[in-house]
Amino acid sequence: MTVNASTKHGFLDRDQSILAFNERVLDWAQRVDVPLLERLRYLVIVSSNLDEFFEVRFAPQLAAFQTHEQRGPVSAQSFREITAKIHQLVDKQYAIYNDELLPLLEKKGIKLLTHSERNATQRRWVKDYFTQEVQPLLLPIGLDPSHPFPQVANKSLNFIVRLSGRDAFGRENEIAIVKVPRALPRYARIPNPRLAKVQCFASISSIIRSHLNDLFPGRTVTEFSQFRVTRHSDLALDEEEVKNLRTAMRLGLQQRHYGQALRLEVSAGCSDYLADFLLEQFNLPPETLLRVSGPVNLVRLNQLIDMLDAPALRFEPYQPGWPAQLSPGQSFFERLKKGDVMIHQPYESFDAVLAFLREAVEDPHVLAIKQTIYRTGSKGEMADLLREGVRRGKEITAVVELKARFDEEANISHAERLESVGAQVVYGIVGLKTHAKMLLVTRREEGRLVRYAHISTGNYNPGTSRLYTDVSYLTSDEALTSDLEQVFLHLASQSRMPKLHKVLVAPFTLHKGMLERIDATIAAAKAGQEARIVIKTNALTDEALARALAQASQQGVQVDAIVRGACILPAGVPGFTERIQIRSIIGRLLEHSRVFYFRFGESEELWLSSADWMNRNMLRRIELAWPVTDPALRHRLMEECIHQYLHDTRDAWALQPDGQYTKAVAASGKARAAMHSAQATLMSRHGTKG
Repeated sequence: MTVNASTKHGFLDRDQSILAFNERVLDWAQRVDVPLLERLRYLVIVSSNLDEFFEVRFAPQLAAFQTHEQRGPVSAQSFREITAKIHQLVDKQYAIYNDELLPLLEKKGIKLLTHSERNATQRRWVKDYFTQEVQPLLLPIGLDPSHPFPQVANKSLNFIVRLSGRDAFGRENEIAIVKVPRALPRYARIPNPRLAKVQCFASISSIIRSHLNDLFPGRTVTEFSQFRVTRHSDLALDEEEVKNLRTAMRLGLQQRHYGQALRLEVSAGCSDYLADFLLEQFNLPPETLLRVSGPVNLVRLNQLIDMLDAPALRFEPYQPGWPAQLSPGQSFFERLKKGDVMIHQPYESFDAVLAFLREAVEDPHVLAIKQTIYRTGSKGEMADLLREGVRRGKEITAVVELKARFDEEANISHAERLESVGAQVVYGIVGLKTHAKMLLVTRREEGRLVRYAHISTGNYNPGTSRLYTDVSYLTSDEALTSDLEQVFLHLASQSRMPKLHKVLVAPFTLHKGMLERIDATIAAAKAGQEARIVIKTNALTDEALARALAQASQQGVQVDAIVRGACILPAGVPGFTERIQIRSIIGRLLEHSRVFYFRFGESEELWLSSADWMNRNMLRRIELAWPVTDPALRHRLMEECIHQYLHDTRDAWALQPDGQYTKAVAASGKARAAMHSAQATLMSRHGTKG
């Protein structure tokens, strides 16, 4: 990826940066120091990321190409560049899958058998499996004027078939579609009594393709291909016109599976005739056609990975430790009277956050609990605790974000279940997603009301909290908890936000507050004082913030940015960003915490936030940032979230002036394993193996 000259201010193209991030993720699928099944999992992650890229970000690119209209950085030229990069990335994916991972799996006694590789016994088993478990769920559709091309759901597996001969009515309709129900397992374990140590599997696509002729008695299949179409899936509602957001979201979810077609995947051997037929049906240009040498949906390999009994091929299990500042069984309320508490997840256990809420629910002195719900998972332990709080007579308020992308259905369910027991459920502010993670507890103590709070850089999902790095912050600080009370009041009543004591809130003060602190470092640098900025964020795509960092660099401020994903700001460009270093950490855990450090003269500030440095987070969401003032916690945050990552030599990538990423230290194998990894260091420091 190179600097796009047409992009304003010399910034990098955001979509290209997202694809470059996936190239870095794909590197883990090739690392020999990574367990084999985990390498396969990283291959799956890239496929999942690409699915979301098409579902959410690709529609403007396709529209620009089809209408020949340039819309900002999006144009017919950018469409061609993006699709070319995607083809390269996907080709590399399948090369790794076929040439590296499958042979290694076979050496480890794990075989994905094609029809030609199955022996007679295995073929009989597959035939019986097809007849009993698969065929009854398949309904081939022969196309003719009364049977038009069927609705094909987003990312579903299908077959297109070309037939010779005539149908039951003597007609030569030659094209048929076979839709594969999502209820069918994507992989089946094939008995292998001769070699018990070898685990054999067949994919559902391989099973069906071996028996396609059985679906069309009296006719012959002359050509066929599996195919999958990806559709636009970002729900767009005119909230000003919606009277009941929850009802509107339910209707939108029903339509999501049949949005605009954006990408078509077919088998590598698909004939031009069938490929062109499908492109015409979906109104797609040839550039959006991907021919793949393997399953059209690599994401479904997750099922195979989970089926395999091979612990030696996985990461060594990791058990998060109990937070260092907490004692098991100790009252959170008593502990927080002594000072704030930081939990660095998943190195330290998210169970402590659940324990805090559980204590609040069970404590008879707690009168009210307020919580935001953005992503809590389908199981919803936290929502269960909130419902229990209602049953115990507490005032429960839940701010549920119904528009949390791809978690909408789970959140609607949580909202309905909370309302059913009498909780007060609100949906935030029209036009803004509530992305802030905050939990506020009000307790009566010695005749007065005292507040306790949990705020986080992200994640109220117990499942992903084991996979994502985040910082949880527990406090009883009066100014901080008073600010959170005002934010909840604003979300529920939509009253004007008052001036807050400590917290910065998007879309009102957070963006401006970050720009003001960058300006303060510039002023310090001009005065010959020490000036430094270090940020850790998932993405840096807000142009105003990127421009401000570039200006700071030009005035002598040293800037270090740890940006996991998309970044539009090039690093080290002479006269533009020469004092800016940008690195991306791609590791076993998904880097998710947001930490911002500013040094201007004798003053320094350290902030935690739920917001990435993206325009949407700063101006179209409810987000929080709060200062950490406790000296011990500041020191720990700087050491664990900043210094560890700035000195990572194993999992770090450095952004170059031309937009390319290079490994911070080029090495592999045993040499790489001996290098410093921030994540491995923190896992060793805080966790317990087992």
